[in-house]
Amino acid sequence: MSLLPDSGMTVDQIARLVGHAGSSSVTELVYRKQIRPVIDEGATAINDLFPGEQQ
Repeated sequence: MSLLPDSGMTVDQIARLVGHAGSSSVTELVYRKQIRPVIDEGATAINDLFPGEQQ
């Protein structure tokens, strides 16, 4: 879900998609603040392991 904002979805749209009723603050906290950095760090680690494989 943390990649959806990159595709143009708003936080409010994502909140509705995952069932966070009312405020989108839970969505903002979980999907943008907690998961996205982990995804970015994982992608960097994989790129470091396989440096010649990027396109």
